[in-house]
Amino acid sequence: MKRIASFRVDHDKLEKGMYISRTDGDVVTYDIRMKKPNGGDYLSYGALHTFEHLFATFVRNSAVSDQVIYVGPMGCRTGFYFLLRDAVTSEQAIDLVRDCFAFIRDFEGEIPGSQRRECGNYLEHDLPGAKEAAADMLSVLKNWTAENLTYQA
Repeated sequence: MKRIASFRVDHDKLEKGMYISRTDGDVVTYDIRMKKPNGGDYLSYGALHTFEHLFATFVRNSAVSDQVIYVGPMGCRTGFYFLLRDAVTSEQAIDLVRDCFAFIRDFEGEIPGSQRRECGNYLEHDLPGAKEAAADMLSVLKNWTAENLTYQA
């Protein structure tokens, strides 16, 4: 089988940030790398789970909600894939992610979709961990621009 695009990225050189992983037709896949790959520090399951609920809820309620295809965690627990239609510019995508992460950093209250009837693993959430991860990534993305979206060789 062919190696998929994400396995061809040198994970030893990959740093925290936001990158364009691939473009398929009108769908852009963003790699939001929140932890250094193979660095020994990963998102905890609870923080990853909570982050996913808040990330998906925020972007699916944003001004570009009809352009959102998917938000999902990476199995390696180093970040998320975020798929948008290309009607959303790279600059808009970066701004959306920054706004979303500020929302997560400041979130208080009941985690959306965290009740037993709404979630297949409702007991495994970590809001403080999600907030900490969001705050960390906001510092990484503070001055991020479209020029930064390319993986560095």
